[in-house]
Amino acid sequence: MNFLSHYYFDRDTTDCYFTLGTVLPDLLKNADKSIILHPEKLVHSNPSVNSIIKGWNKHLLVDKFFHSSAFFLTHSHQLKKELTPAIAGSPVKPFFLGHVAIELILDNLLITNNEINVTDFYNHLDSCKEGTIRTFLEFAGMKNPDVFFKFYDEFKRSRYLNTYINIDQITYALKRICMRVWSNPFTPQHEQDMTDILIAYRLSIMDVYKSIYREISGQLI
Repeated sequence: MNFLSHYYFDRDTTDCYFTLGTVLPDLLKNADKSIILHPEKLVHSNPSVNSIIKGWNKHLLVDKFFHSSAFFLTHSHQLKKELTPAIAGSPVKPFFLGHVAIELILDNLLITNNEINVTDFYNHLDSCKEGTIRTFLEFAGMKNPDVFFKFYDEFKRSRYLNTYINIDQITYALKRICMRVWSNPFTPQHEQDMTDILIAYRLSIMDVYKSIYREISGQLI
């Protein structure tokens, strides 16, 4: 799941460090895909650091349930099939595109149906002290936390997730993600065709998308 879908399950928490932990694995992946940390079983003397670890573990559990669900397997496969002819000639793997596309569409639906408040999400991140985050990263074995903070500070400043309310920005987000692997993943025509497909697919799951959140919520209890 993507950032806002992870936030959905703990949108009422008052612990900013737990909220950060629920999205931190993906933030680190965005900052530098070579960063690999495994703090799952660590325990620190600082309660806030332990909250990050608890949030981290919640992230892993939600992703486990999501990626094994019939919802994800069905819709990522269907999107792969529909997007494949739209990106003919692109180096991007259709399976990868279908996987990421359904996650971004879900974030869009959460925003447009007022299921989450993006400002509240960013306020949580802003409330976390850099020193505490740095303590966590060093405790988890990260040698150069500054690599993360360079990305993280811009992530907070840009409020980029607010753009997910516009479906054409989902295409742009897909492009940005693909550019981590392929330098020129799509032509303008690819992007237009992808947007048309994403708009139609979003509408097709409008009435059923919340089922995956109910399913995972039940598994988390």
